This record gives sequence, C-alpha cells and structure tokens, in this order.
Amino acid sequence: MQSKIPMLKITVITLAINIPGPVAVARLRQLGANVTKIEPPTGDPLALAAPAWYDHLHQGVRVIALDLKREADRAQLEPLLASADLLLTSMRPRALARLRLDAASVAARHPHLCQLSIVGYPGPQANEAGHDLTYQASLGLVQPPRLPRTLLADLAGAERAVSEALALLLARAQGQGAAATELALSAAATPFADPWRYGLTRPEGVLGGGIPGYNLYETRDGWVALAALEPHFWRRFLDAMGSGGENAGISPAPDLAHFFRQRPTAEWLAWARAHDIPLAAVAE
Repeated sequence: MQSKIPMLKITVITLAINIPGPVAVARLRQLGANVTKIEPPTGDPLALAAPAWYDHLHQGVRVIALDLKREADRAQLEPLLASADLLLTSMRPRALARLRLDAASVAARHPHLCQLSIVGYPGPQANEAGHDLTYQASLGLVQPPRLPRTLLADLAGAERAVSEALALLLARAQGQGAAATELALSAAATPFADPWRYGLTRPEGVLGGGIPGYNLYETRDGWVALAALEPHFWRRFLDAMGSGGENAGISPAPDLAHFFRQRPTAEWLAWARAHDIPLAAVAE
C-alpha cells in the first residue's frame, strides 16, 4: 500500500520566470502549496520558447501581470506578501535592491516571510550574468560543438530550491523565525559533474565506455543501451548470447558491436526482457 504524501498548507509568491523557478513551484504546487506567480507585462519568456512546457508547469498556479518597476504595481504586491509564507525570486541582488525586494527590505516589512533567491553564482559573484549553458560549460559537461540535451543546472537548481524552501519553512515552524537564503544554480550543478571529475564517466571509466557491459550499441535499425554492470547481469548476458557463464568478469568479452548489429532493436528488447537483462532502446 502506497503512503500518501502530506499536503503542504503554505502560500507561495513567486517572481521567478524562465525555468528553475517555475519547475520548483510546480513541485511545491504538487505538494499542496497555494502558488501565485507575478509576471512582468511581457510575460514569461518560457511561454514563448516552450508554450506546452509553460502550460504544464503552471497548472493550478494563479498568474498576475505586474510591472514591478512602477510604484503602483509594487504596492499591489504588498498585500500578497503579507499573507504568504514564502517568496521566491530569480533576479540578481542589485535588481532586487532597486525594487526594494532585497532580503533585508522585505524582512523589515514582512518579518514572517521566508525568502529564497535563485541566483547564477554564489556569494560575491551573485550579480554576474550566467545561464545553464555557461554553468555546464565551466564544469566540463559540454562537449563542443554539441549543446547539452537537457538543462541540468536549471533542473538541479529547481530541485535544490524545493528542499531549501522546505528547510526554511520547517525552521520557521520549529520556532527559529523566518529567514532568507540564496541558491546558486552553478553550485547546484557542481555535484552533477563529480562522476566526470572523478573519472567514472570519462571514456576510460567504468560508466563512460570503459567496459563492454555498460555501453551503447548499434542495432540493425537503431541503437540500444546495455547496462549489464553487476557481475550477475554480465554472466546472464553472456549465457543468453551463448558465450557461457565462465566469462563472469567484465573482460575479456565477445564482439558486442557485431552481435547487436544482427537484429533490429525491437527484437533485442524482447530478448532482453525474456532473459532479465537491463537493455533499453535509445530514444530518437
């Protein structure tokens, strides 16, 4: 029997556009939070770049257009903050200060309000410009000329933002008072570079192509990913392909490139399921 996740009874005001903020509040919304998003009159750039994703992330989120550069519009924000538990932003500190939405100013007006500010770089570098591509590139996760297939720093930052927000709210509930913290996307992405940094996913590494049981192979009509990493999976794979279980080690190995080219992907998937071998088609 699956346990039900307790629903949060909190109110979140978010000024965060683009990707990390909307992904984070979508998760908080799934956990039961009541979310109101303040967007500039021009809207969120994500709505133009990926409208379907924008719609998906904003299910159940109330969106209000305000020009926070205008005093009258900032005044409309104040009653929303007065009744909220968490304020989420994704502006650089100097931009927040110009709008009197920096942590100290907001805390003076709304001492009950927890604040989480998403920035690009930590500490003194928080006012420096950056995006997911620059964070990944600086960590060695980009292989030119190809661009990353996913926005690792943005999504890692969104997940970290959720846990940071919950920590702020928990501390307040335990009587420690409301607090403010910054979350740097570049710092959130740094641990994701550790498999590469420590050699695990480098070309010679165990998970980078250094062993035949954990690799990509071309089939007659596509590609498959083989993940027979543990010895028992490798033995099972060798038995299934007719090489005998005595080759229990990672090497020596048969010519798997030739082996997989003999059949189309669908046949290999059926074969793998029948033998309980971790194999998947590489999606187009």
